[in-house]
Amino acid sequence: MVQQFLLKLLFLIVFIHLLPQCLGRPQSKNGRYRQTFEEVKREIAGYKDIAKAIIDLAVYGKAQNRSYERLALFVDTIGPRLSGSKNLDTAIKYMHNALKENGLENVHLEPVKIPHWERGEESAMMVEPRCHNLAILGLGNSIATPPEGITAEILVVTSFDELHARAPEAKGKIVVYNEPYISYGETVQYRSQGAVEAAKAGAVASLIRSIASFSINSPHTGWQYYRSDVPRIPTACISVEDAEMMARMSSKGMKIVVNLKMEAKTYPDASSFNTVGEIVGSKYPEQVVLVSGHLDSWDVGQGAMDDGGGAFISWEALSLIKNLGLRPKRTLRLVLWTGEEQGGVGANQYYQLHKVNISNFDIVMESDEGTFMPTGLAFTGSDKARSIMREVMQLLQPINVTAVYENGGGTDVDYWVQDGVPGASLLDDITKYFWFHHSNGDTMTVQDPNQMNLCAAVWTVVSYVIADMEEMLPR
Repeated sequence: MVQQFLLKLLFLIVFIHLLPQCLGRPQSKNGRYRQTFEEVKREIAGYKDIAKAIIDLAVYGKAQNRSYERLALFVDTIGPRLSGSKNLDTAIKYMHNALKENGLENVHLEPVKIPHWERGEESAMMVEPRCHNLAILGLGNSIATPPEGITAEILVVTSFDELHARAPEAKGKIVVYNEPYISYGETVQYRSQGAVEAAKAGAVASLIRSIASFSINSPHTGWQYYRSDVPRIPTACISVEDAEMMARMSSKGMKIVVNLKMEAKTYPDASSFNTVGEIVGSKYPEQVVLVSGHLDSWDVGQGAMDDGGGAFISWEALSLIKNLGLRPKRTLRLVLWTGEEQGGVGANQYYQLHKVNISNFDIVMESDEGTFMPTGLAFTGSDKARSIMREVMQLLQPINVTAVYENGGGTDVDYWVQDGVPGASLLDDITKYFWFHHSNGDTMTVQDPNQMNLCAAVWTVVSYVIADMEEMLPR
């Protein structure tokens, strides 16, 4: 009898445990039974007053223009922050102290190794059929020319296909790419691969029309890649105007000769740091909502837009939450990346160090496409998570920024997204973004304090609500 009673009791316990799952309610990571979507909607709607308080503080209250003013002081004091440079070291120390003074928790630096390349002096002079000084910026990772430079006739092409078709003409010449700008994602291949393709054809150097949708004779730099099985040749970007001029001249049969001088040099990898600060979660401190931007920039302009704005609205998110006396259930972690411009080098090392805890990362967020007028949030994740994000974005109706788009993530957080962690990125009006991108035009003059306020409000509401909800986003 006792055995039968114990068996019945055991069966009852198992039945009670499995019943919610049979009804479509599996257990969550936190040991509770997952809420239905209607329950999640009600939970999110309950954040309406907190969302309004965040918006009011960021856009209209005492924190108005704070992210803009902090950024202006930072870039005006330090300037551009190239990977491996003393300026970047100074910037990291500056932010480490600033986050501590702001009262964030667990503020620390995580060491990484990043590339160290310097452009040195550089010039390009058209010497035939007339003298004309070309506006150039050497591309990251480029080798130098000999001290006397390279003097050679140019071959103008509009695409890789045209280069391949005219490969016999390229030998011993400087290849000039006058590729049309279609979109950054499609056109940037000429910057990143142009030197390799030109070298395959026997060219002695390459000059790439800047990857820009608008130009006032402004060259735009960026990283480029060599291949171990292809000779390395010097490479630089030239202005849209100069590329089009040489294309017109070439089409009329003119012989064009250019002298290119570059002192570029690559040094051993430098020591650097990802900068971290937190608001530790009140209930699930081991679980993380990550907000981020990158501190490094190119060595021209001030790096205010790319990515000072993204880094500083990410800091502002934690500051606003602190100002309101809020502490989410999960840890809200700010990471200011280093070595992003060379392909997310610092972020990759962060991922390698922390991926052992990947199941505790709720969402990874990166702002790295400007902080202009916000239009919504880009998101990558499961259909269920996307439905939840749509509800979260409804909390931003007071500033009319409620849309959820595809393809959330970014160079620094895509390592996590590719492994299944939900990813988000700020979407804003980037009509003018590539006017200034990687150029001397990337300064505080590009930034607008009101737009940064709105971006900070979006970033803060989203990160706080996700961090404070009872359940992690479904994967």
